[in-house]
Amino acid sequence: MIIYRCDTCGTLNRVPPERKGQRPKCGKCKNKVDISGHPQEVDDDGFEATVRDAPVAVLVDFWAPWCGPCHQAAPIVEELAEELAGEIITLKVNTDEAQRVAGKFGIRSIPTFMIFKDGKEVARQSGVMPAGRMKAWVQSHS
Repeated sequence: MIIYRCDTCGTLNRVPPERKGQRPKCGKCKNKVDISGHPQEVDDDGFEATVRDAPVAVLVDFWAPWCGPCHQAAPIVEELAEELAGEIITLKVNTDEAQRVAGKFGIRSIPTFMIFKDGKEVARQSGVMPAGRMKAWVQSHS
């Protein structure tokens, strides 16, 4: 199943494989859907809705703007998200702004990466990982 999240309204959209080279419109808001797989910033509500409703695995990067290791991890997360676009949804949660979610999941160290399937946490890893190790970790849990 190929799923993309609309970065305008948060709706999850199924995109047929033959339309992958195009820029489809969101079924709800009719804006163009970014199918690059680029990680999307979400707030508490956007996080909850996506994790709850996603029919594919959701990779979440808990980070903060002041965190050096988070900035080191960002290009690795972006590359992985774009490589697995449509197969997973990648979200970024700023722990300074989305404190409800960060507190709910006990985020004490950043960056922390979590994978959710069917609304449930299936894996968690703190700290920067080399690209190959992160890809293997994501694929083994998605």
